[in-house]
Amino acid sequence: MPAAAHRLNGSQIVARTLRAEMERDPSIIVMGEDVAQLGGVFGATRGLLGRFGADRVLDTPISETAFVGAAIGAAQSGLRPVVEIMFVDFIGVCFDQLINEMAKHRYMSGGEQTTGLVVRTAGGCIGAAGQHSQILSATLAHAPGLKVVLPATLRDLQGLLVAALRDPDPVVIIEHKRLLKATAETLAFGAPVEDLDAPEPIEIGRLQRVRDGADLTIVASGFMSQLAWEAAVELERSTGRSVGVVDLRTISPLDRAGLLREAPAAPRMLVVDEDYGAFGVCAEVMAVLAEGLGRDAPLMGRLAPSSPVPASARLESAVVPSAVSIAERAALLLA
Repeated sequence: MPAAAHRLNGSQIVARTLRAEMERDPSIIVMGEDVAQLGGVFGATRGLLGRFGADRVLDTPISETAFVGAAIGAAQSGLRPVVEIMFVDFIGVCFDQLINEMAKHRYMSGGEQTTGLVVRTAGGCIGAAGQHSQILSATLAHAPGLKVVLPATLRDLQGLLVAALRDPDPVVIIEHKRLLKATAETLAFGAPVEDLDAPEPIEIGRLQRVRDGADLTIVASGFMSQLAWEAAVELERSTGRSVGVVDLRTISPLDRAGLLREAPAAPRMLVVDEDYGAFGVCAEVMAVLAEGLGRDAPLMGRLAPSSPVPASARLESAVVPSAVSIAERAALLLA
């Protein structure tokens, strides 16, 4: 790989990945505020307008509701839109389109139609205060039908974007602002981007152990995985304890089997998340481990699955907890 590739930051790699995929697939279009003339507020769409023209790279009005809705219609008509929402903090403006429209279209059509659409948005804390420093990953992952990925490395930033662009269902990619500014030389870990012109996908929904450790495993996602690696190195230096790191990569669908597979690697596990703590990813990971480990952690849950509520009353009764289903679940714990 040319040495110059090591100096590319995350935004430049996103732009090169989009360019390669747009060359491969003429149905891909890019939409969002300032994505064309400006090339995106972080530069992640720079150069695309000149290469593909205004028919495929579109500046939109400052109305997330309108352009996400337009992208959904475009996706259902056979195009493959990539929507950039400048900051994840603004995503609430188009929640109806995200949660009630594109996320549920496959379900509401009985599986006959899909909405292949990628939403790229920048999240994470960089000292920009309360309305420009959130991550909101758990809020998005809570909605059935949305895939939510958080790249931790430049290679994942490339490979998960490629996978999202080839996925038949809607995917939200939360790109940490610190990762967009980072280069391969400034990150704590991560394989370098090897091919800018023919990028390969990374499977959505599979976690990755990025560091071995026998005393403690830290589970994280997004840029928190980089910080977890740095913390693991410092802990080993200062205490001599062996600390491993698991990067979730995707929080919806969460790799539950992978978590249970990785749990026995160390007697202790720390779960790290940048999002708000209440009802969040940390709680979900710990619940998966507690319930999956059975007698080692005698705890279960009875909750509605990640599915829209069915129209059929019989199906609804199977989805929504009832006194009968709660008693059945309790009996398993008492057995």
